[in-house]
Amino acid sequence: MCDKWSGGTRGKILTCNSSQLNFMKDIRIATAQFENRSGNKEYNLGVIDKLSKIAAEDGADVVSFHECSVTGYSYARHLSKEEMLDLAEFIPEGPSINRLKDIAAKNNIVILAGLFEKDRQDKLHKDQVCVGKNGLIAKHRKIHPFINPYLNPGNTYCVFELFGWKCGILICYDNNIIENVRATNLLGADIIFMPHVTMCTPSTRPGAGFVDPGLWQNRFKDPTSLRLEFDGMKGRAWLMKWLPARAYDNGIYAIFSNPIGMDDDQLKNGCSMIIDPFGDIIAECRKLDDDVVTATITTDKIKKAGGHRYKQARRPELYRDIIGEPHISQQKVIWLDSDVPQNKDHAEHKV
Repeated sequence: MCDKWSGGTRGKILTCNSSQLNFMKDIRIATAQFENRSGNKEYNLGVIDKLSKIAAEDGADVVSFHECSVTGYSYARHLSKEEMLDLAEFIPEGPSINRLKDIAAKNNIVILAGLFEKDRQDKLHKDQVCVGKNGLIAKHRKIHPFINPYLNPGNTYCVFELFGWKCGILICYDNNIIENVRATNLLGADIIFMPHVTMCTPSTRPGAGFVDPGLWQNRFKDPTSLRLEFDGMKGRAWLMKWLPARAYDNGIYAIFSNPIGMDDDQLKNGCSMIIDPFGDIIAECRKLDDDVVTATITTDKIKKAGGHRYKQARRPELYRDIIGEPHISQQKVIWLDSDVPQNKDHAEHKV
């Protein structure tokens, strides 16, 4: 299903060499955005079905949806452990995996989507799953979860194969830690799926902040005002500071997926996109609505990209011990801090 390497275990480096890349066929990958409904799995899976069909008709072999696209995301910060356990599912036997399997079979496409997972000991995780017509192909447990205090961090990297390509998954905050992206790539992944629920929240970064939900409600009459907010420093302009660098530095395809519209009380700006190994955007959702776009993934860019050459020039003997120094992980999400005003009242939650 999915090869795993723990953070404390040195895995075999699997990066493809030039001869291996020569045998890999081009594939078509789609990324989607949509306005999910909090806790309404039936509705969200219905949209996933609709957009998967559109992607398949556009020739996509794979379609990727955002973090917690099955369940909704931001509202989970309000939920008790009992409510989280009611929302979460066993994987792979849960009903949402079975429904994704049916959608994949009906549309002849592989689907990546997100939901909360529970195990038999009532431990909770936040997962992104990859599902095909025969069922679960891979799952990744978010390494840096924070939306609910009862979530447990994942402790492994996930690398798996799709249509001859080595792929990986990193969820939202996981991608902000650059070591996670490099490690997943060095373990073989030339395509990394990056499902998010991000942008349009307060931060210490200049220009950050919430976007007025009223602009979303008025988007058809006044798309310009909303687009200025979505594309400015609250949204896309910030994304462009770091996301293309993840693809460029590692010589990978980055498949970024993000919701659009209201996620609980927060407005999200979509911008789901596919970035090639040169750091160039080759497909992007630009509708102020549900949307899906597709791009062709080719091996030649991996071999030609600077990131491929720079990895060959690495000298890990110089920095192996530096990177491996003992470190206590401290994760603080500014917009969850009680000092930052929210769109509506909610309980204090610090990470």
